[in-house]
Amino acid sequence: MRLAVFAGVLLLMALLEALFPRRARVQSRVRRWASNLGLIAIDTLALRLVLPIVAVGMAAFTAERGWGLLNLVAWPAWLEIVLAVVVLDMLIYWQHVATHHIPWLWRLHKIHHADRDFDVTTGIRFHPVEIILSMLYKFVCIIVLGPAVAAVILFEVLLNGCAMFNHANVRLPAWFDRCLRLVIVTPDMHRVHHSVVPTETNSNYGFSLSWWDRLFGTYIPQPQAGHDGMTIGLAQYQDERPASLAWILTVPFRSEKRQRSIGSRTRSRLDGR
Repeated sequence: MRLAVFAGVLLLMALLEALFPRRARVQSRVRRWASNLGLIAIDTLALRLVLPIVAVGMAAFTAERGWGLLNLVAWPAWLEIVLAVVVLDMLIYWQHVATHHIPWLWRLHKIHHADRDFDVTTGIRFHPVEIILSMLYKFVCIIVLGPAVAAVILFEVLLNGCAMFNHANVRLPAWFDRCLRLVIVTPDMHRVHHSVVPTETNSNYGFSLSWWDRLFGTYIPQPQAGHDGMTIGLAQYQDERPASLAWILTVPFRSEKRQRSIGSRTRSRLDGR
């Protein structure tokens, strides 16, 4: 089911991006897409090799043993599913906050933000080590919460689909965006999070439901420079490196000082042209 939703949303968003683009691209689509899609293949392989089960399997394992807070009360099935999906989404919000504020997690997560364009493939651009750590975090959440298997399936499908939707380079009507972001994260809302401006990078953390940023004070409605004028990515990586798959895989393990030096020399060379 998740694979079908993944492929369907990816193709739909790619089509809408071609028909109704929000911003002009600054890097080659072919090279970026080859790297970003290649990364999802590596991530999938890494999960299969390192972990014996995924989130749905952990939910089944937990349910068999009656573990978790939700198993302390006999909830109606529909209510348990709704509660589980909402709580899991909030927990993913806090995980996202942590990846920005814990230095060693940021070293992994920054490859997601280093992408200088913002489109549907950005939504699947995560380092394999971060993907494995994220799955382990989900395991802990599932053990503590004890959600039904159906709830975890629904949550995983929504999280995956929403991540690609809200990273899409799609122009939505302003009135539709205003209505939609009352419930779910829209591309214009999440694009702010990919700004080079640090206060904007550290805002709008939600992936699916838009409530958490408003509730916890991390919501910024629009970028300072506007959506057409804003710069996407990270200030120290405004060159061609973020489009390279080899760079994506290795940069978390490189010296920050050396990376800044390389970035400065590269930008100076480009400016000289």
